Amino acid sequence: MKLITAIIKPFKLDDVREALSEVGVQGMTVTEVKGFGRQKGHTELYRGAEYVVDFLPKVKIEAAIDDALQDQVIEAISKSANTGKVGDGKIFVTALEEAVRIRTGETGPGAV
Repeated sequence: MKLITAIIKPFKLDDVREALSEVGVQGMTVTEVKGFGRQKGHTELYRGAEYVVDFLPKVKIEAAIDDALQDQVIEAISKSANTGKVGDGKIFVTALEEAVRIRTGETGPGAV
């Protein structure tokens, strides 16, 4: 099993969710986060004063998947979250040792 973590632009969330559903991802966790990478933030004007916004709003999606879906999930996220501009995000893949369904005690890929 793998844990896929994707950091994307907030307005791309619905597109990514639909793409993941199409490839068979049954569940995911979504968190609103802030951060920056090469984008380095930007400056904004507020009431005539200029200030720097270092941390930009992003969305973090986490999904536990079976190993067989890894390539399809990465492709689905990459295509659906892509705007072609700096700050589109990142995808991280982590080995997931165990998953347990709390209600039934089921373990492994069946728990996902």
